[in-house]
Amino acid sequence: MINVGVLGATGAVGQRFVELLADHPWFNLVTLAASDRSAGKPYGKIVNWRLDTPFPDKIAKVKIAATSPKSMKDVDLVFSALPAEIAIDVEQEFADAGIAVCSNASSHRMEPDIPLVVPEVNPDHLGLIDVQRDKGRDGFIVTNPNCSTIMMVTALAPLRKFKFNDVRVATMQAISGAGFAGVAAMAIYDNVIPYIGKEEEKMETESLKIMGTLKGNRVVDAPFTVSASCHRVPVIDGHTMAIWVDIKDPVSKIRNAYLDYKPLIKGLPTQPAESVHFFDNEPDRPQPRLDRMRGKGMTVSVGRLREGIRFVAMGHNTIRGAAGASVLNAELITKKKYL
Repeated sequence: MINVGVLGATGAVGQRFVELLADHPWFNLVTLAASDRSAGKPYGKIVNWRLDTPFPDKIAKVKIAATSPKSMKDVDLVFSALPAEIAIDVEQEFADAGIAVCSNASSHRMEPDIPLVVPEVNPDHLGLIDVQRDKGRDGFIVTNPNCSTIMMVTALAPLRKFKFNDVRVATMQAISGAGFAGVAAMAIYDNVIPYIGKEEEKMETESLKIMGTLKGNRVVDAPFTVSASCHRVPVIDGHTMAIWVDIKDPVSKIRNAYLDYKPLIKGLPTQPAESVHFFDNEPDRPQPRLDRMRGKGMTVSVGRLREGIRFVAMGHNTIRGAAGASVLNAELITKKKYL
């Protein structure tokens, strides 16, 4: 078992990390870190558990640690649910102290020597860990993408064998993507908010790095463009998006690509039986309420495939799009023997 910790353990994504790691077959969750005002207090007394799953009682008595490498001497890997403005320095401190970091924060995603990974899509990009180590760092940082980016690139993965130059996407994003206090109730009830700060830019840049090619010590961006329009809608969990891809092949070939799809990696504990579920003859699917927990929240669902090429993709934003993505990255790191 590998000893692990969670940074930012009391927030929305931090709680998902705790949920996924409490009984993990490879990882032993030994340390939970949060703000200084919580340090030294039992997790069960501090956390306001907001998930729709039972609280993991075995974690209740774990005392909150300070967010510092010195407080995690027995930890080999940490999962970061820190805000980006805090993560940018703290994650570097942990990596410099010889601790591996799997980060859900946006701070380091686009740095050239830090891998931005979706295991089913670009597992070879973990080779950038060696680039970090060649610079004298004992630990390393691996990031997962923005929640909407994860859904889109996973949905695009079966289509990589086709030629396309332009991807357009319109998202309908759940309120949980903004954290517990992210959207005021009076702002989102009976409403759609047609702007999410920096979300469109993340989708338009991160996707190219993830679907790019690792050449030597850098990633060459994928040769297509992404145009995104992102919107917040009154759904609790589950990001839905309409995607247009300028593929000229007939829709029958695209359908077969989804039906025949096999991801690049398999055999990881958190990986679902279906990384992509394709709704072939159900024109009203996917739907967040019905499909977000498919594959324990780790499956991306695709449907409404039409000539154009147009389709709808949907996935659970705080599991597949956040904590689950980091845990899956850590499993891949472990399988590839980087720890």
